[in-house]
Parts: sequence; C-alpha cells; structure tokens
Amino acid sequence: MHLDWHAERASLESLRQLERAADLDGAEFIDHAAVRRYRLDRVRQEMIKRDIAACLLFDPVNIRYACGARNMQVFSQRNPARYLFLPAQGPVILFEFTGCLHLTKGLETIDETRPAITASFVAAGPAIAARERLWADSIAALLRVHCPGEKRIAIERVNAGAVLQLSALGYDVVDAQEPVEIARAVKSTEELKCVMASIRATERAVGALRQALRPGITENQLWSHLHQGVIAGDGDYVETRLLSSGSRTNPWFQECGSRVIGEDELVALDTDVVGCHGYYCDFSRTFHSGPSRPTARQRQLYRLAYEQVTHNIAILRPGMSFRDYADRAWPIPAAYVANRYYLSAHGVGMTGEYPYLYHRMDYPEAGYNGLIEPAMTLCVEAYIGEEGGAEGVKLEQQVLITESGARILSNFPFEERLLD
Repeated sequence: MHLDWHAERASLESLRQLERAADLDGAEFIDHAAVRRYRLDRVRQEMIKRDIAACLLFDPVNIRYACGARNMQVFSQRNPARYLFLPAQGPVILFEFTGCLHLTKGLETIDETRPAITASFVAAGPAIAARERLWADSIAALLRVHCPGEKRIAIERVNAGAVLQLSALGYDVVDAQEPVEIARAVKSTEELKCVMASIRATERAVGALRQALRPGITENQLWSHLHQGVIAGDGDYVETRLLSSGSRTNPWFQECGSRVIGEDELVALDTDVVGCHGYYCDFSRTFHSGPSRPTARQRQLYRLAYEQVTHNIAILRPGMSFRDYADRAWPIPAAYVANRYYLSAHGVGMTGEYPYLYHRMDYPEAGYNGLIEPAMTLCVEAYIGEEGGAEGVKLEQQVLITESGARILSNFPFEERLLD
C-alpha cells in the first residue's frame, strides 16, 4: 500500500505534541471544547468523503464522540431512546431521552436538543409500526429542511423497521459505522490527554486490586476493587467481567464469579474500562496469589506472553500495512495456537475500535488491509495457555503510534516474580 499519510495526517510537530502529551500523568489541563470540535470535524470529513448528507447516530459512544453528550450510556446501548442528527453541513440536533433535555446545556457542538421519539417495542407495544413511521416522518422532515434534495443518509444500530420506513420514503440508507470508526481512529493532542487521564486513574484502581489480592478472597470480591477505583476516579464503567483465577484462567474469557482464589495461583484480568472523559483504558495483567514462589511452568507461560506483547509492540510503525504487521508478528508456538487470543492487536479510543489486527494464521479468513497511522492508539494482546492446560496468562499493553514507532501508554508494572 502506498505510504501517503504525511500528506493527509498531522505534521511532525503535532506528532511531537502527541508524544509530549503521552508523558502526562492525567493532571494536565484539557481543552474539552477543542476535543469536541476535533471529533465533530473528523466525522464530517469522513461523511463528505463518502457523499453522506447526514448521519443518524444511536450508539451512545458514537453520539458522545461526535458531540460530547453523555447520558445513561449503558442503558442506551440497548434502548434506542436517544439519537443524534448530524448533517455534513448544518445544525446538529440531539434527540434526548424524556426529561433529560437540560443535560446538553453548554455543549457548543449541539445546536438544538429535542425530545426523542423512541421507536422500540418496549416503548410502543403493538403500535410499534406506527411509531416507526412517525419516527421516519420526523427524520424526513429534518432532511428536507437541512439537506434539501439529498437522499444518501447513514444510520447505525436501530431496529430494522425504522430503517425500512426511511427507505420507503425514498432515502438511500447506508451504514454509518465506517465513517465514524475511521474518524475515531486518529487522535488529537487533547484527546490523548483524556486517554492518559483514564489510563492513570485505572492504573490506580488496578493497584488497589493488586494490593487486595490474597488467597481466600473470591474473584468477585477482588474484581469489586477495580469498580470502586474506577468510579472514585471519575470513570464511567467496566465493560466486561474478565478476571479469573487458577484453572479458570484457561481458556480465556471466563467471567469472574464466586470462586475462592487459592494459594499460588495465577490471577488474570483485562481492565476494559470506560474511564475518565469517556476514554477507554485497556490493559491486561496476570498476577500470582502467593505466598510461595511461582512454579517454573507459571513463569514459562508468563515469559512467553510477555515476549509476544513486547515483540509485536517493537514492530509497529506508521505506514505499516495490516497485512505486513500480521506477517511480522510473533509466531505463536504450536502448543498455544488453539487457545490463542482472537486478535493480535486492536484500536482503542472511547471503546475498543477500528482497526482489528489479526494473527497471520487468521488473516486470510478474517483480516482486512489498511495502514497503521500516526496518532492511532492500539492495544497489543497476548494470551498463552495450552488447550487443556492447567492455567494461562493474559497480558496487554496500550500504545500510541508516533513518527518512529509505538510508545507504551500503560505503565502498570509487570510481575517480576513471574518474569524471573
């Protein structure tokens, strides 16, 4: 692929500003208005490239990215009770949940806030088809005023009936995921300050969890220390329940439960925190419960996972294609292939996001190509555990792509006793 990112992306000076921002401890002043302006402009630029007259955004993370409005983010993941009308040119209108119109006061990115028409069966019952027609008619009226003559619009994450009603009114409805995901992938200096604040706060919460780890505590009790620290540090919520111990560390993705952590077991976690300012903190660590020294097998698993993460961070470069990364990534030993993590690396911003970087063996079936760009933030993953093995190790680092390579953002220490 042709390396043309210097012509389209940030200057070297702005990249150096990004690197300097990566040194922050989260206490630096953040120009939130500049963050919002940058993000809104990014979405509109990607819309214009694709000849999209307007986006209708329902995903609460996409709404927050585009205009800065946050409200009941977890609730809104399931319920289409608030949405954003975002034209390529013209007024931005947020349709907000009943009784919540006052929440957007002071957001310069929003020109008007109106009550939402909730087109869901829960809200409308047997009258759902009529509610969907009402919703579509209201959107069509907006389009006639603010996008006259335009028919190509983009939507994500709404029930099928609402889309069918808009199509019946003569609109060419396309998916809004592509322009928004591409927009979110490249971070500004002020965004990176938000990222760093989220990472540092989450690291403090993980530190409290690490201190609470002892044989006899349950997985749920231990996991609660992360949640307490996230909320106390002005974060939002934890997306998953990925903490497991002992035999439940293999295979990965077993959610934390009431199991009592025993002596000298591995305890693995993945933060998956929507933290300060709505930005994601995503790193993984594996601990040892003590009191004795880790076994040789535990140390071997840990060293291999550490090697996978560090190797793959070292090869990251701006302008590298996704395919080239897959070809050069750490070769997973045969014994650990079956239980490999499903990705080698992935984008991260306000949640996990574009791009997905697949393992070499998975690339032909699942992979897609693109360029690793400066000012992307990525998470580099590793999971090492044999199929049917006693335990496994999960590690992950969050990094910034700079002009010279990858810069590590997640500074939480690794376990010296397991690396020994």
